[in-house]
Amino acid sequence: MATVAELMEANLLKVFNERDDERRAKAIAETYAADVEFADPEGVTTGHEELNAKAKGLLEQSPGFVFAPDGPVLVNHDLGHLAWRLGPEGQPPVVRGIDVALVENGLITKLYTMLLPA
Repeated sequence: MATVAELMEANLLKVFNERDDERRAKAIAETYAADVEFADPEGVTTGHEELNAKAKGLLEQSPGFVFAPDGPVLVNHDLGHLAWRLGPEGQPPVVRGIDVALVENGLITKLYTMLLPA
């Protein structure tokens, strides 16, 4: 069973940073509960398929950009926090944000993304 820290890193790097559809779908199945809820400023998605579509859409809107951690994963029992940045690799970020996730039975059940002011 993955730790909260491992799940937070997988969420960012193996899901939202993964451009290959098959690898991303596999990572989603290994990282999130089937009924995962993902909330960001644009709305809420539920389940693996909607989450996959959300990640794919974000990547398609930002060709050449990569997500990267912007600090260590912070964990408090079943709650994880990871700051991130998005932009061209090796360049200053265009967007920064944080992910906060609730974990149950070794899977992310709720994920919240907040964007940080520029």
